[in-house]
Amino acid sequence: MGSAARDARRHLDTRLDRFRPLTAEPRPARGWIRAIRDALGMSGADLGARLGVRQSTVDRLERSEANETIKLESLRRAADALDCDLVYALVPRSGLEATVRAQGERVASRRLAAVAHHMRLEDQSVDAEDLSVQLNALTDELIDRRGLWSQS
Repeated sequence: MGSAARDARRHLDTRLDRFRPLTAEPRPARGWIRAIRDALGMSGADLGARLGVRQSTVDRLERSEANETIKLESLRRAADALDCDLVYALVPRSGLEATVRAQGERVASRRLAAVAHHMRLEDQSVDAEDLSVQLNALTDELIDRRGLWSQS
């Protein structure tokens, strides 16, 4: 995996950083379609005409969005009919690089805990500073390997 994956994570993290503030913006309770339609002063029948469907279909579309069961294709069609762009992104809560690092640390900690346990059984021990250095080194090594996530 190595540096290409790391570069891809960093590049994508940079691109997604501009979306992060939007994650704090709650979706309107009745959904974006209804909120935009109401703000435009457009009736359900008017939106239905623009979509080429009946008002009852618009009602179902708005309910499915509010219930988070809407298809992306339907949401895109509704956005077009409302003269809007659909913005779609998965925004990592803590960034891709941080997420991968945390996973690497979890896997490394489990491995080192097992080794430390065996060493204690043999009356050997590793001090906290050495353990920290080993943890960082193993984490760095694991991050650059395939299979990091299969070791959850």
